[in-house]
Amino acid sequence: MARLSQWFLASVATTALMAGAAQAQETAQEDNRFVMVTHGVPSDPFWSVVKNGAEAAADLVGAELEYRAPSTFDMAKMQQLVQAAVASQPDGLILSFTDENALGSVVQDAVDNGIPVITINSGGDVARDYGARLHVGQSEYEAGKQAAERMQEMGVEKGVCVNHEQGNQGLDQRCDGFVEGFDGNAEQLATTYDPTNIRNAIIAYLNENSDVRGVLTLGALAADPMIRAMREQGATDMFTLGTFDLSPGILEALDAGELDFAIDQQQYMQGYLPVIFLDQFVKNGLLPAGDVATGPGFVTQENAAQVIELSSQGIR
Repeated sequence: MARLSQWFLASVATTALMAGAAQAQETAQEDNRFVMVTHGVPSDPFWSVVKNGAEAAADLVGAELEYRAPSTFDMAKMQQLVQAAVASQPDGLILSFTDENALGSVVQDAVDNGIPVITINSGGDVARDYGARLHVGQSEYEAGKQAAERMQEMGVEKGVCVNHEQGNQGLDQRCDGFVEGFDGNAEQLATTYDPTNIRNAIIAYLNENSDVRGVLTLGALAADPMIRAMREQGATDMFTLGTFDLSPGILEALDAGELDFAIDQQQYMQGYLPVIFLDQFVKNGLLPAGDVATGPGFVTQENAAQVIELSSQGIR
């Protein structure tokens, strides 16, 4: 009887171990795979923070994350990247919905194939029309309008919005809101994302429009050459200067009083939250009931020092 009991216990233990191993193998095979496609060019520090957030979330939930982006701002190339992502049948798709004409049908195709889609950063006002589950970001138009209102409170009567990616739906909306916020007393200056082109275009525009005293850039790619141009010209005190988004250079300029404000949309959260949300949706069918606003918020000289430490960690 003792030998029989020992055999039975050993058999049960072996069965439990085999079942546990099988369950572990099954769990490993069921790790979710998410693809994130953005329009962010490699030289833009904004998107490295987005990627950091997405990778941190993927590590937390045990998901596989593939991050893809074109080498330049190219909607045709981004469309191809999204098409390839859909064809790979991921468990979820995250993308910056920069141009609904280029990306709308591709997003709809993903949805029709049972792939849940969350949009980030751009296109939150139209993403649901193509089946996206929700959007994580900010109202670009409202943020641009708030930038104009803030400049007006600082005494600016006329401004210019420097757009380094004209045709990017989100950036165009920022400038539209800025112009509206100034009651039409502002213009949009289109440039490329080449730093030298941006610098020269801003200097030429301000020389030709001496009544402009407020300059808004739409990200670090344009803010950094603007700040350098103002330093070179000794003109940082002559203008009210604002930008969208944060970078080490922007934070240093804020801390030094060379830049008046930066609009923070917490891009780390734009990478982090969609991965968490998709993982919960695939596993448990859970999602927020509505879009998630990560901005706008304002960083100024008063609070720049508090943000610099997080920027060094790739979080802000």
